[in-house]
Amino acid sequence: MTDLSTRTALVTGGNRGIGLEAVRALAAAGASVTFTARSAEKVDEAMAALSDVRDRVLGEVVDATDRAAVSALCGKGFDILVNNAGVVGPIGRIGDVAIADWAANIETNLVGAFHAIQQALPPMLARGGGTVVNLSSGAARNAMEGWSAYCAGKAGLAMLTRSVHLEFGDKGIRIFGFAPGVVDTDMQVSIRASGINPVSKLKREELAPAAEPAQAIAWLCTPAADGYCGEEVDVRDPELRAACGLPPQS
Repeated sequence: MTDLSTRTALVTGGNRGIGLEAVRALAAAGASVTFTARSAEKVDEAMAALSDVRDRVLGEVVDATDRAAVSALCGKGFDILVNNAGVVGPIGRIGDVAIADWAANIETNLVGAFHAIQQALPPMLARGGGTVVNLSSGAARNAMEGWSAYCAGKAGLAMLTRSVHLEFGDKGIRIFGFAPGVVDTDMQVSIRASGINPVSKLKREELAPAAEPAQAIAWLCTPAADGYCGEEVDVRDPELRAACGLPPQS
């Protein structure tokens, strides 16, 4: 059983979907978990959904692109950082999307994750180490029509994961790029509405529940996952699924 009873964790964008279930899984494993959301209303909704672990959870109103707020929060010091906050849009072919929207995606998915890591590292290093899980995607390796910003941002995030491992892996920083698969989240609702590539054609019943990748995220935060440090890992990998207690995929 995953035991994180002595750990503190920060999950960005933890008010819904994979983020919400990651908060639940980490707290259920004993961690004290802080999550971020963009509004007090979203924090309250998430706290209501997390009633089973509420005594180990705290919500903070912080936008992943608000550098001052992220700095202040990360400066409190956490053993675990889960960079989950992210957006898929703009969805559209390169000639049809506004550059401001494209840049906003990179600001959230890549720059925001970099800044959170940069600010979380000093307290981690002062305590002798810590764990970072970056939410990656198959889109980091395979271009998808209509997702140029998302693919570019996730590809950059994958290289950021490798860079952090190179620079800090020998100083106790454990970092992973974690691809959660195709999960039943609000993001998938937007993707289906676009109708622009094969992922948008998937039926909802074909999507995985958010609790599956959340269980894997919690497991990555334990020493059992040390063999994967610095790597891009995928929840659909049979060996990973077996290691973290997930059933084989059909």
